[in-house]
Amino acid sequence: MTLRSLPKSVAPHRVVALLQPPQSTFPLACAAEVFGDHGPVIPARYAFEVCTERPGPVRTQAGYDMVVEGGLEALEHADTVVVPGWQQPGGGGTAPPAVVEAVRAAHRRGARTVGICSGAFVLAAAGLLDGRRAATHWAQADELAARFPRVEVDAGVLYVDHGDVATSAGSAAGVDLCLHLVRTDHGAAYAMRIARQMVMPPHREGCQLQYAELPTSGPVADSLAPLLEWLGERLDQPVSVADMALRSQVSARTLTRRFTEQLGISPGRWLLDRRLAATRALLEETDLPVETIARRVGLSSAVNLRRRFHEALRTTPAAYRRTFRADEVR
Repeated sequence: MTLRSLPKSVAPHRVVALLQPPQSTFPLACAAEVFGDHGPVIPARYAFEVCTERPGPVRTQAGYDMVVEGGLEALEHADTVVVPGWQQPGGGGTAPPAVVEAVRAAHRRGARTVGICSGAFVLAAAGLLDGRRAATHWAQADELAARFPRVEVDAGVLYVDHGDVATSAGSAAGVDLCLHLVRTDHGAAYAMRIARQMVMPPHREGCQLQYAELPTSGPVADSLAPLLEWLGERLDQPVSVADMALRSQVSARTLTRRFTEQLGISPGRWLLDRRLAATRALLEETDLPVETIARRVGLSSAVNLRRRFHEALRTTPAAYRRTFRADEVR
């Protein structure tokens, strides 16, 4: 069964990005690519637009201006408000009171509010992160914590989602967060289609500290990319940590250390996460029995799959399938 467009009676989820000169173009592009129009290949479930405090030309950090017609009133009808970066906090820029109040009002009305990279500073200024964990670029984490001591800044994670408020680490982590929000809204299979269209992994592993500046001395661990690609092609086969180590020509201990350093998790956890991601897609896109899916993703039996699935997602495969197949059969 293929995904279909939403019924005509169901309005698309309205995503509004709030811009501010000098606007960073990359975090804006991250949101636009995920929530924007993907053409006839992928059914449209979002409507994406931009706004700014003072409509007109908006200067960008890339050296050109964008003409933005929408003002802050656009936030009054947004289902999700995205702040795709903000003026470099170190430059002394703060969000204007009108912007802070507009973001606060949108959240109070029920709009999901998302800060990409330094966009977290705007959400913090609006008081939406008080007493909550939040992410931002690792290089700006100390400043966010100093400016807003009531915010629990996590310098390691790629993103933090509280349901009503979400923040991401550095710019590219905005893609991770936006794809996560799509998975939450419409399931893993739909998010995977968007990721595939963007030539992106549907989910990156680990934390942003793997990208932080490294010490100038000492060896850098070998890349795990070849091994991860090899594993991705063999999800239906039993693979142990010893098998992975043999493939990488290192000891199991060395391999585990590399996984921890580069991805922030163990080899076994990474492989299980991939198997569960494949399970979710098959539950959403096929009518295959759970026993068949278990064999396809290397979880050996329906009993094992159900146990692992419930431990990770706190629901059953059957309930998950009913939830994420519902939109397609209406």
